[in-house]
Amino acid sequence: MLPKHGRYDYSPINSRADYSWPGGKRLAFCAVTNLEVYAYRKGTGWDPAKVGEPQNQRNYSWRDYGNRVGVWRLFDLFDQLGMPAAHNVNSLLYDDHPQIFERIRQRRDEIIAHGRTNAERQGDLWELDERRLIDDVTRVIEAHEGKPPKGWMGPAASESNTTPDLLQEAGYRYVMDWPADDQPFWLRTRKGRILSVPYPAELNDSASIIHRRDSVNQFADMIVAQFDEMVEQCVAQPLVLTLSLHAFVVGQPFRIGALRKALQHCVGHPKNDRVWWTTPGAVADHCYALPAGIIPGG
Repeated sequence: MLPKHGRYDYSPINSRADYSWPGGKRLAFCAVTNLEVYAYRKGTGWDPAKVGEPQNQRNYSWRDYGNRVGVWRLFDLFDQLGMPAAHNVNSLLYDDHPQIFERIRQRRDEIIAHGRTNAERQGDLWELDERRLIDDVTRVIEAHEGKPPKGWMGPAASESNTTPDLLQEAGYRYVMDWPADDQPFWLRTRKGRILSVPYPAELNDSASIIHRRDSVNQFADMIVAQFDEMVEQCVAQPLVLTLSLHAFVVGQPFRIGALRKALQHCVGHPKNDRVWWTTPGAVADHCYALPAGIIPGG
């Protein structure tokens, strides 16, 4: 038999219980940025030119562009469109980038724990070390924001075999490392359950533009096509459309115009009265409040 994870049961989407999002909405739209810090010449990190390129000053500063410039363009864009956003945040970002968090608080956006740094992968750690990592990230965010984060997105969606267990035991309500569905579903853990909120492996600017070498116009077309299809499909089933944005990728000037046009299309769509513009944390809160048996999974 194939190795199995045992975290959730198979559940075809067309055989599940129906429900709606707040206000009778049917499509939850979540724009999520990835705000990351990297080790200088050490650890892991994407390169703009080559796969597997060693860490150097060029790819370090290319990624740092997102914190210095790109994220501010994205904040302005979300303000222009009146969109809420959530932010996958490396906890070490607090050390040197306080202005970013001031803007997040001004917008009342959600902060999602995203590890300490994307220069490391938690899937490589022993359980005790991973528990310490999760506790460290949680403590830093709570110290700065006055409350712990509800959700977790691992750097590069990296997980060990015990990550969902450790997150549930640390008080997390949801995780976004399992791109298996267009609806939230429950994951089993050794001491209860934790919610999986949809997060895209596909509708992701890093995966699309950096890894698959798509153009920004192709990525923008993906956003429009995803929205147009899901705003129709959501009549039959409540859905979640999460958009993954990296400030150092789509925050580049020659790319952000295409992103702006794609999001303007979504916001101005004639059927956007079906859409709940929200955050993953709000999606999770709604799912936890639903009667037992509505959300599928473990």
